[in-house]
Amino acid sequence: MSEITGMPVDRVDARLKVTGAATYSAEYFPKNMAYGVLVTSTISRGRIKNINTSQAERLKGVAGIMTYKNSPTLHFPQSSDPGGGKFGEKDLLPLQNDRIFYDGQIVAVVMADTFEVAEHAASLVKIDYEVDKPVFDLEKNMLQSYKPASALGGGAAQESRGDADSNFNSAAVKLNETYTTPVYHHNAMEPHATVAEWNGDKLMVYDATQSVAGTKNLLSNMLGVPPEKVRLVSLYIGGGFGSKGFSWPNTVLAAMAAKVVNRPVKLVLARQQMFTTAGRRSQTIQKISLGSDNTGKLSAIKHDTISESSFVDEFVEAAGIATSMLYSCPNVEVSHSLVRLNKGTPCPTRAPGEAPGTYALEVAMDELAVQLKMDPIQLRLVNYADMEEQKKKQFSSKNLKECYQRGADAIGWSQRKAEPGTNRDGNYLVGYGMATATYPANRSASTAKATIYADGHAEILCATQDIGTGTYTVMTQAAADAFGLPIEKVTVKLGDSDYPKGANSGGSQVTASVGPAIRAAALGTVNKLTKMAVADVNSPLHGRKEEDIMAGNGRIYLKDNPDKGEDYSRLLTRNNIQKVEALAKTNVSTRQQQESNPAAAGSADAKAEEESKTNPAVQEDEKIDRKPYAFHSFGAQFVKVLVDSQLGTVKVDRAVAVMDIGKVMNLKTAKNQIMGGMIFGIGMALMEGTAYDPNNGRVVTRDLAQYLVPVNADMPQFEVQFIDKPDTIISPIGARGIGEIGITGITAAINNAIYNATGKRVRDLPVTPDKLI
Repeated sequence: MSEITGMPVDRVDARLKVTGAATYSAEYFPKNMAYGVLVTSTISRGRIKNINTSQAERLKGVAGIMTYKNSPTLHFPQSSDPGGGKFGEKDLLPLQNDRIFYDGQIVAVVMADTFEVAEHAASLVKIDYEVDKPVFDLEKNMLQSYKPASALGGGAAQESRGDADSNFNSAAVKLNETYTTPVYHHNAMEPHATVAEWNGDKLMVYDATQSVAGTKNLLSNMLGVPPEKVRLVSLYIGGGFGSKGFSWPNTVLAAMAAKVVNRPVKLVLARQQMFTTAGRRSQTIQKISLGSDNTGKLSAIKHDTISESSFVDEFVEAAGIATSMLYSCPNVEVSHSLVRLNKGTPCPTRAPGEAPGTYALEVAMDELAVQLKMDPIQLRLVNYADMEEQKKKQFSSKNLKECYQRGADAIGWSQRKAEPGTNRDGNYLVGYGMATATYPANRSASTAKATIYADGHAEILCATQDIGTGTYTVMTQAAADAFGLPIEKVTVKLGDSDYPKGANSGGSQVTASVGPAIRAAALGTVNKLTKMAVADVNSPLHGRKEEDIMAGNGRIYLKDNPDKGEDYSRLLTRNNIQKVEALAKTNVSTRQQQESNPAAAGSADAKAEEESKTNPAVQEDEKIDRKPYAFHSFGAQFVKVLVDSQLGTVKVDRAVAVMDIGKVMNLKTAKNQIMGGMIFGIGMALMEGTAYDPNNGRVVTRDLAQYLVPVNADMPQFEVQFIDKPDTIISPIGARGIGEIGITGITAAINNAIYNATGKRVRDLPVTPDKLI
């Protein structure tokens, strides 16, 4: 039986999605459901003096209106980790007081029999405010900045080695420039949506979330409900990009509203509300200082980032974190500072930190190459890092040099002219640019349950989620190989908190985390079948050694005599067994290098831990000493741009990505993921950016008519290649996550290509025509 993993298999959920049979969170309709509509603040700072709901309440069909005056009391969240449940604004629990911290803050929820009535009633709620002067301009308030102690999950916010200052001052060649990025919004196709229903003291929630297990835990904590009485389902998600990695007020408000009106409530954010109440990427001001000798060898790197957070939580856009490991340099200083503003709290946005950070660093490297009159690829090779110098660890796997070479060949780098503005194609200035891509390879503990049934089909259960990236498909492939079954005989079920706990979708970790657990659970069922056959006097494998037996095509058989064996169905039916099950928990983390806390006695997780002690696949996985290693994925981005010499418009003509991401689990979905990231990068480079009213700090670009994103007409010719060398240190499946690395480097590559085409260096994104004319 040939291996299914890696093949460009069609998405197993594709038919459900294109026929509308895949049920998203907003598409559940429990009996007697009310529709919720939010009322949001129209000021950026102050207090509510009075809320008048009388006119709205008189409207026929209104079931209730919830404000800070009548809402249930909430408990402050206990977790700050998305995997355990992270509320987006820990110091601003929704509808608990009268204070306003930013424009668009939720101040009321109207519940009604129909959406139309709820929306009309929301417009009738009258609010008087006591207005204070807001603080919303990052550049004008930089003197109020402070250095945070850590980033999300305890990650480093300040790093250094050697003496960057003195070595920069004494460097033969110096570059010292500032790069800026605006606020970006996620703008997933599916808005945030929640349906909540109480049955007595039990809560059922359908929610668009990147953390099924974490959001369930968060609701339990904030509402004061025992975890076993909360169930959360999120079967299909229309994109998240980090915004759905945290929980925002809509999720808990739906449950609160359902309690207030004593009926199920659906709450779906309008597109405009997603610009104020569901996170964003921070604005950044990044100062890069590079010092080198005349050969280009770096002697000093400084990367200082100032970004913004809110007054109700702290989020660090760790833009400089990749700088400390990407290139070989003895003297490095990375710092991050925050300014608190009257804006909604930022949160992870696809490749948080690395996306804006690699833009600044990789443009600076290109500028240094120009100053040295050196090929940009050669400059990177001169400073190639063979180990992670900040942590003093070896990389688990790194093939970046091959990425550079293959990418250069694919884009036609030899056609690039070093002198800017000298390559033309009719009215277009032609430019070539490149940059390095990188993102951490993360893995965390996950659990899965596997079952083989007597009719020959198999099933996997795991409380992780597919946010639209293809997790259902690649996990089905991995499970099919481990079960030794054709892919059509395997069903993977995700997105239900009643299943064994899986990893949250954040940090590109689901495949590397959940894949090994699913593999181990599936192999566990095969091991049980093998033991059954060896002990069964009626089996052709009776008395054989287990290590001499293998599985494939729905059968177990002798390795040296494939004809001697039997299929799963016959073995189970003969023994009058309907199914065989196995639980597996792989307790591995590449972030903390420590085991998670032991599960509570008698819990499902404890049962999985106990069974895993005798699962050979789990034991082989967990015995690997990963502490000496640093885990990262790498890649090279190359682009060719055409710049209209008269209009200043930029067209990305070709885009090539060569990625070193370990084992490719599915060639089709992998290419899809990298292309998606590259499209994000095109948006960052050329058009995206949220605008705020300079008078009051209110969001101006509040929908997709004003917030520009790339469309089909903007698409270049894409070419995506993979090194496809398994990383056997990170896991037995050898795969590293690819959800975010595609957006790193690409923005800088476009910027560098524009310079090569025009000779104009734009350091403030986006690069719009007015900056090039």
